[in-house]
Amino acid sequence: MTAFAKRIAAKPEFGPCVLLVAMVLVFYQLNPAFLSVRNIGNTLAFTVELGLIALAMTLLMTAGEFDLSVGSLFGFCPVLMWTLYNTGTTSMELGFAIALLTATVIGLISGLFVTRLKIPSFLVTLGMLLVVRGTALFVTSGFPQRTWNARDLWLAELLVGDFKVGGLRLHMSLLWFLLAAVLLGLLLTRTRTGNWIQAAGGNPSAARARGVKVDGTKLKLFALSGAMAGFAGIVSSIRTAAANPNSGTGYELEVIAMVVIGGTALGGGRGTIIGTVLGIFILRLMRNGIVLVGVPGLAYNIFIGAIILGMMALHSWLYRRHQEGR
Repeated sequence: MTAFAKRIAAKPEFGPCVLLVAMVLVFYQLNPAFLSVRNIGNTLAFTVELGLIALAMTLLMTAGEFDLSVGSLFGFCPVLMWTLYNTGTTSMELGFAIALLTATVIGLISGLFVTRLKIPSFLVTLGMLLVVRGTALFVTSGFPQRTWNARDLWLAELLVGDFKVGGLRLHMSLLWFLLAAVLLGLLLTRTRTGNWIQAAGGNPSAARARGVKVDGTKLKLFALSGAMAGFAGIVSSIRTAAANPNSGTGYELEVIAMVVIGGTALGGGRGTIIGTVLGIFILRLMRNGIVLVGVPGLAYNIFIGAIILGMMALHSWLYRRHQEGR
């Protein structure tokens, strides 16, 4: 193997890229409808909503923390916005701003518990998940909020308006996802903040000794995680014409799986936005593909668990070989 090939193989994005290409080829051979224009459009519409959460989670996990409350915020923020709008309390635009601000504050509160009280983020955000989900269910009595009258509003068009590229029907949310991926990718790899994020997750004590604002960096990432989860939930509620307080249940684990499959180190210190994008498409296309080829949907978790174990083993093996210079 040449030196160039070794460098490529050692990159965390290599494994997910190979897996994604192989998976697409296999599903296409089993059912050519997998790459039909209609199926691609439908898959992209939902993929980018979870993807927005995964992008923010990548930065947070690179800094060595988790946020298990993202799924509950995905369900809570649309409920808050549509409750304010449907009751005539605020305009849709103001309700949108209040919902995003609330999600950001909730993220900050979680961050304060982690950085000031030194409670593990797993426990803090697990508690926040229960508080936020319980609030959404209490406010709505468990019933979805109506959103079908939003389609004619300019904000709804800006967030999820559809357009066509050739015969492919896409949503504005795809553009928001791509914009977020580019900006956060540059943030992580081309800025001082990105260096701080990786240092905070790699060795917090050494980072503090070098003047890195570890706690401040983590606080901002928790706030970003909350805001992105809330934004994704609002986008989903407009697209599906329903703000369900139970929306997002289980999303936190699926998002973490996307990030880990993409090559971000579970213990922090190393992260990749490109890898996360690959991980996002691997999981969403896997769910779509197994349904198209006739595999029961309940088997999805079996495939995901196997992929996670396999990709973590591959990442570990490639990283060790790179460290050993082989």
